[in-house]
Amino acid sequence: MTLMEECERGIPDTVKRAAEKEPISPEKLAYYVAKGLAVIPSNPIHDPVPTAIGKELRVKINVNLGTSHDMHDLENELEKLRIAEKYGAHTVMDLSTGGDVDHIRRTIISETSLPVGTVPIYQCGLIKAREGAVVDMTSDDIFNSIRQHAKDGVDFVTVHCGVTKKAVDSLKESGRLTDVVSRGGSFLTAWILHRGEENPLYAEFDYLLEIAREYELTLSLGDGFRPGSIADATDRPQIQELITLGELVKRSREAKVQAMVEGPGHVPLDQIEANVKIQKELCDDAPFYVLGPLVTDFAPGYDHIVGAIGGALAAYKGADFLCYVTPAEHLGLPDVDDVREGTIASRIAAHAADLARGLDTDIDAEVSKARKELDWEKMFDKVVDPDKAKRYRSEKNLTDEDACSMCGDVCAIKMVKKYLEK
Repeated sequence: MTLMEECERGIPDTVKRAAEKEPISPEKLAYYVAKGLAVIPSNPIHDPVPTAIGKELRVKINVNLGTSHDMHDLENELEKLRIAEKYGAHTVMDLSTGGDVDHIRRTIISETSLPVGTVPIYQCGLIKAREGAVVDMTSDDIFNSIRQHAKDGVDFVTVHCGVTKKAVDSLKESGRLTDVVSRGGSFLTAWILHRGEENPLYAEFDYLLEIAREYELTLSLGDGFRPGSIADATDRPQIQELITLGELVKRSREAKVQAMVEGPGHVPLDQIEANVKIQKELCDDAPFYVLGPLVTDFAPGYDHIVGAIGGALAAYKGADFLCYVTPAEHLGLPDVDDVREGTIASRIAAHAADLARGLDTDIDAEVSKARKELDWEKMFDKVVDPDKAKRYRSEKNLTDEDACSMCGDVCAIKMVKKYLEK
């Protein structure tokens, strides 16, 4: 029996535990999971801390980890994992493509209580690429990789089921500036163009559902044709894929398999609200997982900021799950410092959206009260990055005065407080 089926009959312990961290009751959360309006990625083999994503819930953030062909130090990835946990990631994804990928994945799963996601086609595609060509993948290669990840305890997988022959035809006619920037999407696009056959993940979607049911594997329906530049936002290939994903959400719900939908990509500010509304309409309010969105292309090295701007607006308008972006986006594999900066930026975006939705206002009120009282230690206890705040306080104030060196002896708070108390 899947979690969706359990939720149709009652309130499973997994739901009760997840609801403890949410602004809705266990009863309502169970209803949303049963209807596919929320997901709780939780493969029993891993049994992570239950984390709910979706309707009326707090916005969640994901942190990507993983090696590359050039950089594959497992200890470095585990340090990134510890940083992600420290600064409030709700899930992590292992996107490793270098070194002993199976060992790295299994170690990450064993080392964290957060739900873990992967993109299985990366592994089987890269194996084939290094043996000859990505297009040599078979349907069995793809599904065997998904099954292996599930057996290892992976809680959710990105599967690019919407990269279909019809979508590829739309891509060829679109005049896109950046074609396909999704790695998994590019594998399957090349596969379809080379073989002239339908994407196995779409053609054999029922088999994918069987695997998902067997392992309580949450499907993250990937955006293989997400726009990779502002010029390509909200174009025909993106929407064509999204239409297909909406159909697959319905089939997932009928099979009682949890599913969420991934979204763009590079999207200008004025199109973000429309993108969220389109996804929610076409996918019947399925949980929406967005990369960024990145609102401009001209800031390499600062894309964690670019992504946080887009993520805050997308989440306020209804996106449920933000995939973090690091300063290294578009430039190289992120290091530990990049992971820290990306995680914090995404946490800020998620909190800003929750705050605008009326959630967690007490946190900001407590920070403001501590500032009024010039109680620095109390403020540090409440902020997203206490370490950095303490370091700035220490390095930028040459005396032990309770005010800060910005205003010094003409501190606005101290001055007004003095006369208000008369």
